[in-house]
Amino acid sequence: MRLIELRLENLRNISSLDLQLAPGINLFVGPNGAGKTSILEGAYLLSHAQSFRSGPANTLIRRGADQFNVFARIERQSGPVQVGLSRDANGWAARINSDDAASLGHMLREYAQVCFEPGTHALISGGSDERRRFLDWGVFHVEPDFMATARAFRRALHQRNALLKQGQSDAELDSWDIELAHAGETLATMRRAYFQHYSRALTAALTIYLPELGQTTTRYGQGWSEETSLEEALLETRTLDRSRGYTGRGPQRADWSIAFAQAPLREHLSRGQEKLCALACVLAQAQLFADSRGEWPVIALDDLSSELDDAHQRLVVDTLSSCGAQVLISAIEIPACLRAMDTPTCLFHVEHGSMRSLL
Repeated sequence: MRLIELRLENLRNISSLDLQLAPGINLFVGPNGAGKTSILEGAYLLSHAQSFRSGPANTLIRRGADQFNVFARIERQSGPVQVGLSRDANGWAARINSDDAASLGHMLREYAQVCFEPGTHALISGGSDERRRFLDWGVFHVEPDFMATARAFRRALHQRNALLKQGQSDAELDSWDIELAHAGETLATMRRAYFQHYSRALTAALTIYLPELGQTTTRYGQGWSEETSLEEALLETRTLDRSRGYTGRGPQRADWSIAFAQAPLREHLSRGQEKLCALACVLAQAQLFADSRGEWPVIALDDLSSELDDAHQRLVVDTLSSCGAQVLISAIEIPACLRAMDTPTCLFHVEHGSMRSLL
């Protein structure tokens, strides 16, 4: 899978930009604040409908504009496709081959991109929400019914929480517990099946990027005891849930973790090791996508030089070059590992939200 063309309008500090991208490594260089990250972010939006940077979605819109637009022409094994995504004060609008998409989810299935950027270490040091979102992106691309199941679960969870806050009767809660348990257990089964495959890819990646930490152990927790059904767990904690006004057990509490023989707790990892661990997480997800779909997702590496030392920059770039993935890299200057490579690099200079091709 690769981007042939990426067009951005009114995204962050970019007024209008039209890029023709190369199959292999595409490097965007320029000073801080030039718009390099916004280019990677624009492509990422087509795969996630959310930024990898924090903040409300409407802050993506360029100041003074009413909406932003992202358009791409994509080459895939299943055939070429064009996708578009817009955001205004009223929400998202998505298109596939010039037609309105049936849903945002339908558009997101057309293109896949993973990203390693300064905030990715939150997969290791942050809360469970980030790890669930990360895992669910992978599940979404292998389970056709994931979106419908997740939507049904969120609806049932919202209704049950509302009833808990209102102090409604057990009879009313009983019916929503059944619906919540059905959707929740289906969702947990999908996640667990994906994680079994993902953990093998992750263990292999960690052996490459953090061999000094020894044997790796991964764990997935579904959000309630493995010994009981979700319906039983909801009934057991109903009194406690009433007192706090929300549902304490279920897939909304799911999490996964990594431990090493030489670093059994994440607090034992240095900042640099956290970054390498997060990088391995991202590349393992890309590898699993490639294994299941027969083609690599697009891989974005934001601010590469500041996130990884020279040796690990070379390792990741060499690895991705050899597998044939399209790579989007941003950096203040050309990284040493790319200067030394024989593989051609498409080089762009970005400044004040505009761009010119150098190679």
